[in-house]
Amino acid sequence: MHYEEVLAGGNVGGSVVRIGATVRKAWTNATPQVHAFMGAVRRAGVDVPDVLGRDDRGRQVIEYIPGHLAIDSEPLSLAGLARVGRLVRDIHNASATFRPTPDAHWDAAIAAPGHDLICHNDLAPWNLLVGERWAFIDWDGAGPSTRLWDLAYAAQAFTLNDVLQAPDEAGRRLAAFVDGYAADADLRKELPTAVMQRTAAMYKLLASSHRSGTEPWGSMFTAGHGDHWRAAHGYVERHQDVWAEALS
Repeated sequence: MHYEEVLAGGNVGGSVVRIGATVRKAWTNATPQVHAFMGAVRRAGVDVPDVLGRDDRGRQVIEYIPGHLAIDSEPLSLAGLARVGRLVRDIHNASATFRPTPDAHWDAAIAAPGHDLICHNDLAPWNLLVGERWAFIDWDGAGPSTRLWDLAYAAQAFTLNDVLQAPDEAGRRLAAFVDGYAADADLRKELPTAVMQRTAAMYKLLASSHRSGTEPWGSMFTAGHGDHWRAAHGYVERHQDVWAEALS
């Protein structure tokens, strides 16, 4: 019998356990396409957990990567934020080469405003492992999206998520992240509005799920996530001029 260590997190995907050098989690209808996507990104040279198949209990088997989550560490330096921005860019560039099957099923929680490419959809400090390797985990919510929509979420999560942070300092951190991504002039111009729209969409998901009893989002709304995303949306909306100046 293998010892199963329950891992923290798993708000959406359910129980996640570690067995030796592997992670086990529930298999869903989206898992085959998610694994194909992860494999394509990995083959393109991006450090992504290796997909190792399915165990005798029907669970996903994924490589365990040692490290700690960025959300549990000191705030990333400007150089660290630039590194994450480059990693997000590498994922997007790799994604552009992936073609899902016509009957692909995805479990993305929020509908994107377009379908430019397949995206992770939750590139955030709670999904970034930092150690000898820097790698994003929890790809189960991947699905069709746009470069701008996915970048807006990642940029907000890594640089504008602390509503008590001075806006000018947050703007410098945002600029470091976006510089690392090497965003062009059009992306820079569109990003402040996209960040505002993306935080609004996250709050709407939580609030509507609470009203309808849809889980796990409904419980997350009352557990503090609703208050957080309401405040985050207000923060990014109030300081649009600061973000625009930082990115110009």
